[in-house]
Amino acid sequence: MKISTVGIVGAGQMGNGIAHVFALSGYQVLLNDIAQEGLDKAMATIRKNLDRQVSKKTISQGDMDATLARITTTLALEDLGQCDLVIEAATEREEIKNAIFEKLQPHLKPTTILTSNTSSISITRLASRTDRPEKFMGFHFMNPVPVMQLVELIRGIATDEATYQTLLSVVESLGKISASAEDFPGFIVNRILVPMINEAVYTLYEGVGSVTSIDQSLKLGANQPMGPLELADFIGLDTCLAIMNVLYDGLADTKYRPCPLLTKYVEAGWLGRKTKRGFYDYRGETPVPTR
Repeated sequence: MKISTVGIVGAGQMGNGIAHVFALSGYQVLLNDIAQEGLDKAMATIRKNLDRQVSKKTISQGDMDATLARITTTLALEDLGQCDLVIEAATEREEIKNAIFEKLQPHLKPTTILTSNTSSISITRLASRTDRPEKFMGFHFMNPVPVMQLVELIRGIATDEATYQTLLSVVESLGKISASAEDFPGFIVNRILVPMINEAVYTLYEGVGSVTSIDQSLKLGANQPMGPLELADFIGLDTCLAIMNVLYDGLADTKYRPCPLLTKYVEAGWLGRKTKRGFYDYRGETPVPTR
């Protein structure tokens, strides 16, 4: 299957990063969102990130101009129907993802491959709600997409070999590295990473250490580039909680129980960097721990 046109649903943090790397690699990209403001913000982010690459001399000004010319934006989801590949990168809520695929389905070419950038939701279950479970896969990029090399490829129970091989080739064409994961809650990265973050929140909740001491300990004692609470703020505490709930519900093991403090922060709307407050307060010049 030859892929030349790529439709992306959702122009947020993940969607604009995915659009960036596909367009830079020569694909024609159609970026969709429910609000014009979201599309305008996404294009501004893509332009800023490309500009940074030009200033670092990793790409030329010509590369940047050509990349931007390959991206078209649309508010009409049905416009994505004629793309060779569709990547859903909307909110991490299963009912929203199902609604997107349902609305898109009548407009799809028979050969279109459907994928989801979900970080934890069952690919088999999402695929079963479409008319093409054999052409459906998990296509999980890491954040920030232009920087991170890994892409998790997740086959549902019905995914055929041709679809899998096509997406393997696509990942390679982006200059990224794929890791194949089975369709179990959290896949590989989040099955390991998010419970570690949850344990760090428990460590804070139980008073074992402060925000600063926990993050310093993991950065200096385990050589991690970011502390787990700092990382949670970067990912989004709502996303961390959603993944923990998927793990807890899907694996029925109490070791995946979300920490009550994580739930409390999400209830407060303190979701991390995107809301200016999480385990750190980002409203000043330098982040300050909130506990």
